[in-house]
Amino acid sequence: MTWLIAIALLQATTVLGRRFTVPLDKQVVPVKVNGNVVSHKTAYFGTIFVGQPKPQEFTVVFDTGSGHLFLPSKECEDEACKVHRRYDRSLSASVQEINHDGSQVAQPSDGQDEERDSVSIAYGTGEILGSFVKEVVCIGSPAGTDPSYEADGNLSQVPHCSSARVVLAKEMSAEPFTAFGFDGVLGLGLDSLALHPEFHLFGQLANGSALQPIFGVFLARHQGVGSEVTFGGHNEYRAQGPLGWVPVTSPQLGHWRVQILRVYAGTKALPLCEDGECHAIVDTGTSILGAPSKAMRSLLSMTARRMPTETEPSQQASESQDCRRVPGPPLIFELANGVSLVLEAEEYSRPAPSQITSSATKQKFSICRASILPVDMPALGSKVFLFGEPVLQKYYTAFDYGGQRVGFALAEQPPPVVVV
Repeated sequence: MTWLIAIALLQATTVLGRRFTVPLDKQVVPVKVNGNVVSHKTAYFGTIFVGQPKPQEFTVVFDTGSGHLFLPSKECEDEACKVHRRYDRSLSASVQEINHDGSQVAQPSDGQDEERDSVSIAYGTGEILGSFVKEVVCIGSPAGTDPSYEADGNLSQVPHCSSARVVLAKEMSAEPFTAFGFDGVLGLGLDSLALHPEFHLFGQLANGSALQPIFGVFLARHQGVGSEVTFGGHNEYRAQGPLGWVPVTSPQLGHWRVQILRVYAGTKALPLCEDGECHAIVDTGTSILGAPSKAMRSLLSMTARRMPTETEPSQQASESQDCRRVPGPPLIFELANGVSLVLEAEEYSRPAPSQITSSATKQKFSICRASILPVDMPALGSKVFLFGEPVLQKYYTAFDYGGQRVGFALAEQPPPVVVV
């Protein structure tokens, strides 16, 4: 009963705390190996505004797997920078040139910028090298659109704006940034992922206003339906029921990391997790369902099934050869506090079957496999899963920065939009 009362109060306070929602665009980028498309990366991104009095507009991925806001700098001459909007220091009166510890530095000039503090940050297969500024950052819309904004630039009552430290990229790798339509990345991991708490924009927002320290993510499954991130609470209309909350384990590592007590494929338990010591990182910046390398053989075997012989010759091959239509065991992740996440076969399967030839009979047949990629993150443990897009599309997910917990509820997915 106490738990139910606490949730009710939290939701009421969130509404009063002026939560706001940012729509997200979606981009699907093919991943090629030796010139062949082997998979796709999906990115969900929204708009931010940086600087005063005339804010500069950028698009960023809202990434729970990283801890900094980075943007391309005008000084960057790499192709990956030039194909995106670049932050221009000269257009902002609010910028402060700083080192990573917040100490002031002289205005950069030719040959001087190299003596400043810099940082190298890896993002998946990419990397950036950047320096630091302190700036005014607004999520979703400029500060002036809020009725509580004061002409003197006071942002204390503007829930979606804050002063924060920003990494400005002076070098960006071509892969993967050149192919992406967004400009930068806004890290929404825990603040221990950042060099300093002032790099953590959401923490700065929550500390500087009446904003509740919670944000919720909805990723649409169907084309034509918008995705979104809500700050200051969660959008209960995007969830089918109340959130089931799971505590973050080892928050000092900076990730939204939750304990997995058991993993099942149907009724078969995954041996690796039978001791209750597996974990999962909930990551809005990844397209995949990832599993520990040492569990891959078992998981693929437990979820594999043979594609039935085609019985309807008139059926189009593209339909009859889609593994998402072939029944298979559900993948079940049992978490703490009685929360379970379930992915059905259609939600975890690769669409195209694998062609197998029997060594004994030489007979060819098709096997349906799970779309799971191996994950190796030694610093976070040897039994870590990655909950990316497949989980986040099925479950509306809320991230409680103050309470260090993650909430899950089945997402209320609207039907696909039919374009006539």
